[in-house]
Amino acid sequence: MDASVDRIARPWGSRTPYGRHEPWPTRVDTFLEEGVDQRAVQRWVQAASILHSDGDAMDIAVMDGRMVGVRGRALDRVNHGRLGPKDLFGWQANASADRLTRPLVRRDGRLVECDWDTAMERITGRSRELLDERGPGSIGFYTTGQLYLEEYYTLAVLARAGIGTNHLDGNTRLCTSTAAEALKESFGCDGQPGSYDDIDHADVIALFGHNIAETQPVQWMRILDRLEGADPPRLVCVDPRPTQVARRAAVHLAPRVGTNVALLNALLHEIIRTDRVDHHYIEAHTVGFDELASRVKDCTPDWAAGICDVPAARIGEAAEILGAADRLLSTVLQGVYQSHQATAAAVQINNLHLIRGMLGRPGAGILQMNGQPTAQNTRECGANGDLPGFRNWQNDSHVADLAKVWNVEPETIPHYAPPTHAMQMFRYAEQGSIRMLWISGTNPAVSLPELSRIRSILSQERLFVVVQDLFLTETAQLADVVLPAATWGEKTGTFTNADRTVHLSDKAVDPPGEARPDLDIFLDYAARMDFRDKDGGPLITWRDPQSAFEAWKRCSAGRPCDYTGLTYDRLRGGTGIQWPCNAEAPDGTGRLYTDGIDRAHPDVCESYGKDLVTGATQEVVEYRSLNPDGKAMIKAAGYLPPHEAPDDEYPFQLTTGRTLYHFHTRTKTGRAPQLNAAAPDVWVEAAGSDAAGLGLKEGDLVEVTTPRGAVRGRLRVTDIRPGLLFVPFHYGYWDTKAGHAPDGDTPARAANETTVTDWDPVSKQPLFKTAAAALRRVEHADGNTAPAPTTTASAPNRTDVVPATTGGPSALAAQSADAGRDHRKEGTA
Repeated sequence: MDASVDRIARPWGSRTPYGRHEPWPTRVDTFLEEGVDQRAVQRWVQAASILHSDGDAMDIAVMDGRMVGVRGRALDRVNHGRLGPKDLFGWQANASADRLTRPLVRRDGRLVECDWDTAMERITGRSRELLDERGPGSIGFYTTGQLYLEEYYTLAVLARAGIGTNHLDGNTRLCTSTAAEALKESFGCDGQPGSYDDIDHADVIALFGHNIAETQPVQWMRILDRLEGADPPRLVCVDPRPTQVARRAAVHLAPRVGTNVALLNALLHEIIRTDRVDHHYIEAHTVGFDELASRVKDCTPDWAAGICDVPAARIGEAAEILGAADRLLSTVLQGVYQSHQATAAAVQINNLHLIRGMLGRPGAGILQMNGQPTAQNTRECGANGDLPGFRNWQNDSHVADLAKVWNVEPETIPHYAPPTHAMQMFRYAEQGSIRMLWISGTNPAVSLPELSRIRSILSQERLFVVVQDLFLTETAQLADVVLPAATWGEKTGTFTNADRTVHLSDKAVDPPGEARPDLDIFLDYAARMDFRDKDGGPLITWRDPQSAFEAWKRCSAGRPCDYTGLTYDRLRGGTGIQWPCNAEAPDGTGRLYTDGIDRAHPDVCESYGKDLVTGATQEVVEYRSLNPDGKAMIKAAGYLPPHEAPDDEYPFQLTTGRTLYHFHTRTKTGRAPQLNAAAPDVWVEAAGSDAAGLGLKEGDLVEVTTPRGAVRGRLRVTDIRPGLLFVPFHYGYWDTKAGHAPDGDTPARAANETTVTDWDPVSKQPLFKTAAAALRRVEHADGNTAPAPTTTASAPNRTDVVPATTGGPSALAAQSADAGRDHRKEGTA
């Protein structure tokens, strides 16, 4: 056991090399509170990570009724015992002294503590008033990607069949709605075709806008171990930043932001031109190839080079690798999903696999990745703008089937229009038609675009805001009622990761004070509202997590995301299991579409599709005429320029994103000492040539300005593509004197002060990567450096002038050693 590895300085730990088609070796990572010996741990309680979408399985160490550490679960198929930095250290936030422990209500302009009855009666009283006066459309629910399946499903039932509102969405709208939409556009239904196990078998791994080293660090460990073993895969990386992936890639393409469709059309052009296509697969399993071939006929690498500012020769090299791959695995994330033409670009990646027949075999698959731990459950359960069980809101038989499950009349379930997406919900609140907004487990006062607008909406007197969370976040500070929630480790439930693996997370310790599980809060609300089914019985009949899970299984039965073969007992003690899991697949399903496409038939599909340019919803007649047999749909898309382009006043492009050591708005990771110390404050990244042109140096305090606002941070000079600025979006104001907004003493540090209120027409996902911006110095460095990690994509382009992320040996040197030939076994972190 190697206990010497600093998992901040060397976040991916030591290597355990393995060859292609071999099993990934086990390495158990452990972190315990100082002074705690593993032999003294009284209980180890099963859980999985809630700080990214990887689904890393772990056990929580418990002593004297409190958490004292974690270790990876060696038996689990996802991580084989490994944990990333957020897994190892993030659990400490649960015991923070500033946890919410009692409900709060607003009196005379101030939030004051009260009992649960007072808080819940205020919520139900306002709910009844609005239902009587304005109807169900006056109430909206905005949830998260971090609750449990049982909680989402309960919320979906009470919102859609209890209240009867169409206004229910999750903050998964910000991170994974394009993934869901792209899968529906190509395959007729949500659900990841591939599996993490495909990393073991692929000879080419293409990562499109996916900084996997920082967003899914354990799967990056898996790739690193393959790279150090026999017959390593070649990597193709599409990312404008010099990520760890880019540094290990055979080809790194760094296109101008907003030009993904042009680049992908050029790659498709080359693969079709060189006849690297599987004609038999195309004929048997797809429709639309001729249109794609015609659309990309003139999209040569030279044409794309002029748009993307990427050398044509490099585009050709990437196309050669992709076209010659024996088993191609592609992964996609926010560099595609939060950028211009998001769904159109994600669909072109699906097209790449469809024309090459790269689906349903070990190593040949697509992972349209998620950004959050339970984003998949939000989508499955209907808490993200779809109906539960991947049912089609336009298909009356699907609505009738759901109504039968819930024992309500079909007209009770809103399906007169598409379910309302989050950006539209906030617009309705701004305009006054939504008068109550219940926000659970998310922090839109930091995470949504154009924050001055969002704060203005949430501060309206006419809008009744309920916030259900762990801490007094920037959003909670604007609420009328704040409900203290329990979190991971303090409640029981299931959640599903990005490759459809279902994990059970058991309660390890009691929540602090009077905090309650989200499930209990939703059940309490439903009981107080006295929601009834069509026979006069209770609409919601379950009372605990296990009975809620059994209710969900009935809803999922026969649907693509079938859970009927799973039980809490089956999920305890071993590994997570991939859905669908039922009588036909009792051990779960590793890969979808192994025998062709089976979810796109007009009677089965979750969606009839949308126009990739306008987002207009297609009708069943059109869908049936184009795809009567339910094949995969190859959908072409032409390139369109971004809506906001640089000009003389705003000469840069601005992109926002994540860092390895933080998650979302830092409500958890900012309270974990090791993680916070690794990246304590916001920074701004610029290319060396751009910094030199403006006379800027590392550590200068700079201001980034867009037409909507500004943000200040220390400058990190990196190898990012010239003309592009990067700002991490994690930083708000909860840990400053300002509290929830910038003021005279606290300058703006939230990246979303600057981002534009714009979204993809198909997925309705906000575009956080397309703003035009200006950059100026506020003050000289005076010995300061940027508070940015040196181990990640934020590494400086001159390592001799920037200290390491942590004290002691240089973190950069440590990472260099890790990326090389350190094959020691990993032990205690």
